[in-house]
Amino acid sequence: MSAGPAVQARVMSLVNDILSANSIVVDVLPGSRLADIGMTSMDMVNLMLAVEAEFDMTIPQADITPENFQSPESIERLVAKQGQNVAA
Repeated sequence: MSAGPAVQARVMSLVNDILSANSIVVDVLPGSRLADIGMTSMDMVNLMLAVEAEFDMTIPQADITPENFQSPESIERLVAKQGQNVAA
């Protein structure tokens, strides 16, 4: 069972929700750098909390890195990795 399109859609939705709350209208692509499209460090914290809630998981401290929250794609990989750890 792979992460697949459903995870990507959910991550993209979370990112878009935070951007629209800030009145930022941009086309977000899976590879978009979140800092470049207007997300602040506070937005990143909110996104991390939203990802944890959406996927019912706790992101380990070691995985809370700029690299893992660089783009929707990197968040998707993080969620998939955590899913494997949970399923194991």
